[in-house]
Amino acid sequence: MNKIILIGNLTRDPESNTTQGGVNFTRFTIAVNRRFTNANGERVADYFDVICWRELADRCAKYLFKGSKVGVGGSVQRRQYEDRDGIKRTSFDVVADEVEFLTPKQNMPGREPSGGGYMPEEPQNTISEMQPVDNDDLPF
Repeated sequence: MNKIILIGNLTRDPESNTTQGGVNFTRFTIAVNRRFTNANGERVADYFDVICWRELADRCAKYLFKGSKVGVGGSVQRRQYEDRDGIKRTSFDVVADEVEFLTPKQNMPGREPSGGGYMPEEPQNTISEMQPVDNDDLPF
């Protein structure tokens, strides 16, 4: 099983591009704080490179920016490449299946909905639409 779930903050604005086949993708890096501090009492962060594809890539490019808090769910893939000096390198990327935008709208200075900023989807159900459930109908 290859599943990873991370919550962190973008270290820079996302970068979008398109493959030669015309598929959109967006890359960004998130910093995830460890649960403990080091010997000096400082909190250490790990950095993860994330890639999203197609519609998810479009939404991330439109609504995320440096400092955005996100929850990312996906898998880890190993990528091998040759650097500019001809040295073979290996990196690990998180291929996102889902990205949850966790930065509250009011904490996004300078971002207006009309300017392509944060615009969360409306919730599917409201409390007034929910129907009470009889405990005898529950399967447990």
